[in-house]
Amino acid sequence: MKKITTLFSFVFLVLFVSSCKNEKSLQSYLVDTSGKEGFFTGDLPVGSLITAKAAVSDEVKETMKSIKKINVAFLQKTADNTVAYEAEKTTLKNIFTNKEYKSLGAVKAKGMNVSVYYTGNTESLDEVIAFMYSKDLGVGVARLLGENMNPAKVIEMLNSIKMDGDNLKNLGSIFTGK
Repeated sequence: MKKITTLFSFVFLVLFVSSCKNEKSLQSYLVDTSGKEGFFTGDLPVGSLITAKAAVSDEVKETMKSIKKINVAFLQKTADNTVAYEAEKTTLKNIFTNKEYKSLGAVKAKGMNVSVYYTGNTESLDEVIAFMYSKDLGVGVARLLGENMNPAKVIEMLNSIKMDGDNLKNLGSIFTGK
């Protein structure tokens, strides 16, 4: 009887230890960067980003209705934070090696690298994540949380958004109030 108890205790201990992972999740990254010096972070309710009179198609408006909110974390690149920039870029790259995140594609243009990932199945996405880094602008991630998001419609919506340095600086002003 003592051997069985010892065996069950050992199996329990092995299962318990193996279930504890040191992998950082995107959720924990977003929580950790909140309030961290140099970061622009926040949650944006999608309803506040679009109005009935916005100059976007009805399909884009319908796609935006399937999105609940957007989480954003962005570190602007400065001469003083090169080490922090590299560390954050590496941390995010490591997060996206998790098989939970499936690639939708990547774009490199004007010194900016953007990778788009998703979770869920191919007919109905749970979240869409855009990971961006640029030696001139910085590093950041935006996560769109929703229900039953149509991948083709989300890609169409993302393609309709023009993202350049001025847009990223304007996004930063949302969080800083400047």
